[in-house]
Amino acid sequence: MPDKLYVLNLIVAVIFYLPVRKIQASQVTQGVTSYGVLFGLSVLSEPLPLTPESLSVSINSAKQCLHLQWTVHNLGYHQELKMVFQIQISRFKASNVIWTENYRTTVTRNQVLHWSWESELPLECAIHFVRMRTMVDDARIPVPRFWSNWSSWEKADAQSSLGDHPLYVFPKDKLVEEGSDVTICYISRNHQDNISCYLEDVLTYGKQLDQSVRAFELKNVSFVRKTGTNFYCQGQGVTEGVVLFVSEVLEEPKDFSCETRDLKTLTCTWDPGDDTGLVQLPSYTLFESFSGKKTLCKHRNRCDWQVTQDSQEMYNFTLVAENYFRKRSVSILFNLVHGVHPVAPYNLFPKNVSATNATMTWKVHSIGNNSALLCQLQLLGEGKVIQQHNISVRVNGEYLLRELEPDTEYMARVHCAYADHFWKWSELISQNFTTAEAAPSEAPDVWRDVMFVSGHPTVTLFWKPLSKVHTHGKILSYNIVVENLDEPSSLEMLSVPAPANSTKVTLNQSSYQIHVTAHNSAGPSPASTVAISGHPGNENVEEGRINGTEDGFPMSWKPQSRNATGYVVEWCDGPQNLPCAPQWRNLGPTTTGTVISSGAFRPGVRYTFRIYEISTKRMARLLEKKTGYLEELAPSYNPQVVPNNLTSHSFTLSWKDYPTESQTGFIQGYYVYLKSKAGEKCHRGFEKTVLPDNSVCCKYTIDNPDQKTFVMKDLQPESVYEFLVTPYTSAGEGPLDDFRKVTTPDEYSHILIHIILPMIFCVLVIMIACYLKSQWLKDKCYPDIPDPYKSSVLSLIKSKENPHITIMNVNDCVPDAIEVVNKPEGSKIQFTGTRKSPTETKGTKPAYLDLLPAEKNYSGPGPCICFENFTYNQAASDLGYCGHFPVTPQAPHCQLGPLTSPENLLKTLEQNYMNSLGEIPAGEANLNYVSQLASPMSGDKESPPTNPPEPALCSEYKMQMAIPLGLASPPPSENSSLSSTTLLDPGEHYH
Repeated sequence: MPDKLYVLNLIVAVIFYLPVRKIQASQVTQGVTSYGVLFGLSVLSEPLPLTPESLSVSINSAKQCLHLQWTVHNLGYHQELKMVFQIQISRFKASNVIWTENYRTTVTRNQVLHWSWESELPLECAIHFVRMRTMVDDARIPVPRFWSNWSSWEKADAQSSLGDHPLYVFPKDKLVEEGSDVTICYISRNHQDNISCYLEDVLTYGKQLDQSVRAFELKNVSFVRKTGTNFYCQGQGVTEGVVLFVSEVLEEPKDFSCETRDLKTLTCTWDPGDDTGLVQLPSYTLFESFSGKKTLCKHRNRCDWQVTQDSQEMYNFTLVAENYFRKRSVSILFNLVHGVHPVAPYNLFPKNVSATNATMTWKVHSIGNNSALLCQLQLLGEGKVIQQHNISVRVNGEYLLRELEPDTEYMARVHCAYADHFWKWSELISQNFTTAEAAPSEAPDVWRDVMFVSGHPTVTLFWKPLSKVHTHGKILSYNIVVENLDEPSSLEMLSVPAPANSTKVTLNQSSYQIHVTAHNSAGPSPASTVAISGHPGNENVEEGRINGTEDGFPMSWKPQSRNATGYVVEWCDGPQNLPCAPQWRNLGPTTTGTVISSGAFRPGVRYTFRIYEISTKRMARLLEKKTGYLEELAPSYNPQVVPNNLTSHSFTLSWKDYPTESQTGFIQGYYVYLKSKAGEKCHRGFEKTVLPDNSVCCKYTIDNPDQKTFVMKDLQPESVYEFLVTPYTSAGEGPLDDFRKVTTPDEYSHILIHIILPMIFCVLVIMIACYLKSQWLKDKCYPDIPDPYKSSVLSLIKSKENPHITIMNVNDCVPDAIEVVNKPEGSKIQFTGTRKSPTETKGTKPAYLDLLPAEKNYSGPGPCICFENFTYNQAASDLGYCGHFPVTPQAPHCQLGPLTSPENLLKTLEQNYMNSLGEIPAGEANLNYVSQLASPMSGDKESPPTNPPEPALCSEYKMQMAIPLGLASPPPSENSSLSSTTLLDPGEHYH
């Protein structure tokens, strides 16, 4: 006790002496420590220098860390002191301190201490300096406490290991967490500020740290891709870059739970969350606090734990997730028997399956000491659970399912749970099965369509397929039994294979009942009966109109009999002009209204509904007809309008009715449009309206849909009008783009018509009469020439000496003459036989060539020249009286040498004609025969024979020749003895 008081007095004296003696802190420390033995401290013979020693700095470029290492000497053996180390870090130069931190730890004698510092700026981009000092921070040492001296600056230079490349970018392959900040820098050896840097091709601006280093601070970096984010710099002809690997933030495991399936192994599961994007996946460790055991999980979402045999029931698990940047943990307190999840049952099978029952069997896996399981059996039909039963099972399970539907596919499925402490159901196992068939439970829905052909009904039966609920199997056929009510013993049976839904039956004029049943492999369904009368019913019922709605066609009717057993509404889903199978709906006897809907109904289509009443004898009687549209539409086209009765002031329009099947709505009337180019005012009854094309016209409304004519009145003559007739319904009118034109005539056109038409009629009558009498007119007015018996010339010859002569004689007429009319002067004439040019003739006086004797004293037969005309009667030539002689200009009259035949003369003329063609201009060789003139009594002034010679025996006319210009004889003279011939020049008129 006296020693302790002595030490305490010494400490007090030192404290009070310090201000006066200005004792140094190290001296106080030495004084205190010299008495440390009194406090259980080691005794130090020398003062205790606590300045850090052996300080060294190393660089970890991969983690961008400075690693410090040092020791503290002069501590006694087994002595431990709590100390504080203050560390300073400078950048670029020692005086530029960028970091100061106090590091506290417990120090032992000759202990090597370590401390690391991570730099936000890559270490390669700047030189760093590190120093530290220390202070005792132990409660056993009384205050005041003093810092030791600073250690010397230690230099950390990462640039010294770089080469002489002109451009560097750091850090290399940096791994950062999403949302953190990153600093990137480049080092330029040329000290030129012409370098551009880009983050994912986006230009980035940085801060100049010194003449060769520029830093870029990237804030809140985000995850781009697993392969990293690109940062690169370009300049001085080189490109350098780095890749930043950004990791998503490690999530805390979710839904952490544990369970056992057999009370032997625990399985813990969790949701690890999104992938962080790192190549190295996070590690998961499961730690149990009660037993102090842990296990490294092999999977990122599941871990197994073996249950020991020490009957441990409670477990406290902690799951630790860890990656490069952080750790996440979650815990759970778990009771083993409360977390039993049984293994799924197996071998689920049906047995003893009938139409309505089935027995299901299955097996389960045992748990622990053969504990009981609670199994749930579910029966599903059409995907819905229809039955559910819970059964306690240890090894084998079995259950009888009742009230099933025949020929129906079901699914049975089972899962089980721990019976003592329910945790969760096992996985489901399932098995499908189908019940056996049974006879159909409902009669088919049957309807009929009756048509009378030659007084005999032809019935078409229709039926709807039974629903799956009522078929109880596959329908194989439909049986039809036709029963004649007038002859009960007469039955006719038909079988129609499925899936047909109609058939035809021809009946006589008796009454019938027809029974229809559906058959499957198990038997027939109940029968559906319809009755048919042998006589047509009353189809003339009033037709009403109904309007469709969004829900369909609502309709109602009035019952006409108290004994009705029901009603049937019949309709057709398609348009009336197309064939389709009828649709029908059966309704009860108390029903007097319904709404008919169908997905096939379309706007603008007319539908007709027939309502039948069904009697107790199953006879159908038509009550009403309903017609309507689901939605009326405007007419799609206009009627064909015919204008007639056109006058100068009016015309009539007429058109035919629409077919009802083509109407898109009920026609309420018609609009008549009239347009005039003269811009006349609208007539009475019309109203002015503007068409869609902005043209103005007059409009008249016909509100009677049965009216099919309209008279346009008070029109202007000789004017052009355009008209259009379009129907309208409740939805609108027809198209307005088919105007037709009509032009009114003038006021006098009808008078002209009254005159012209009779004239045309008279001309036609005359033409028809002439056509019918054409042969008679020809015979009377212009008979075939030259038949003398039919010629009117005979009437001019009236010989008193011989009144019976009917054929003209040569001496009774002037010979043939060819007359030249308007002959131009200077024309050349070529004479026959001589081929010499005659003297020019004057004017139009014709020249003649006498071919017949003309002397006064001539008598007796002699030679003569005759024209041959084979169209005359040949009787005279057959007598042979006429001799043929050549005639020349030098020979005396009628003394010419004989010709061998008449053809010689013709040949001579032809030769002269051909020779003269060379002298005749082209186109001037056309001549016409003029005429044959009869009887000297005609008074020919140019050759009036005072003493006509006796008729010679040569009196035959034969060929008439047309002699071209140049083949004529010389001009006639008094001594001429030939018949006269007239020459024609080209272009002269023929008589």
